[in-house]
Amino acid sequence: MSAAGIQKRLTPARILAMKGGKPIVCLTAYTTPMARLLDEHCDLLLVGDSLGMVLYGMENTIGVTLEMMIAHGKAVMRGVSKACVVVDMPFGSYQESKEVAFRNAVRTLQETGCDAVKLEGGEEMAETIAFLTKRGVPVMGHIGLMPQQVQTAGGYRSVGHSEHETSKIRRDAHAIGGSGAFAVVIEGTVEPLAREVTAAMHIPSIGIGASSACDGQVLVSDDILGLFNDFTPRFVKRYDELGKRVAEAAAAYAAEVRSRKFPAAEHTFKRRP
Repeated sequence: MSAAGIQKRLTPARILAMKGGKPIVCLTAYTTPMARLLDEHCDLLLVGDSLGMVLYGMENTIGVTLEMMIAHGKAVMRGVSKACVVVDMPFGSYQESKEVAFRNAVRTLQETGCDAVKLEGGEEMAETIAFLTKRGVPVMGHIGLMPQQVQTAGGYRSVGHSEHETSKIRRDAHAIGGSGAFAVVIEGTVEPLAREVTAAMHIPSIGIGASSACDGQVLVSDDILGLFNDFTPRFVKRYDELGKRVAEAAAAYAAEVRSRKFPAAEHTFKRRP
């Protein structure tokens, strides 16, 4: 990518400056073709570890590796000219220590050329995020429902129902807001609480199953397009049913192949005179 192209892309600093303004639009992307299609319409593209489930058929995100994230981060960067690109740090790549998190985050930035990384965790990760941001690594936080902790949290469920959960999310929001992160994802959190912590923070919140009052919204692209059908979270709105249309197109192709209607003459090569 040229220097001019890089300068045109949205940066973490510009995303931070969008706090309280026009809502930030974010979708996931895992491949070059999808990044090219989404880039014009999004402020942020997230190379999410959700790719483990969406692309690789995993039950959760725990099995996603750093190598997988870097490979898909590279692919997305090849298709982007406008959006700010954030790559998820997968489970086990940053929890061990601040130093390990820094090494893996720097490797991700260097090998993909992305703009920032995202880490899950609230007050327990604030020190690590501060360590990274002070050393030049832009970080997006992630609080509320945290998919990488699904095995200890008892499954995928909304949070913020009890006073204990409410207090924890408030503390998490405060800690991430003061850690140097330029934005934070709030996932699966009851609406009044997500609205409250968004108003209290000076950094943008990106909601997913949270509140319309968040500073932006993110969804998994395959969910909104109808390409992932294993399950549909309550917070997902289907904007198309491409999965059904893909199946219909494949069925039509199969029928023409079996009836020898395809390839027709216009799809074959003639010998030159």
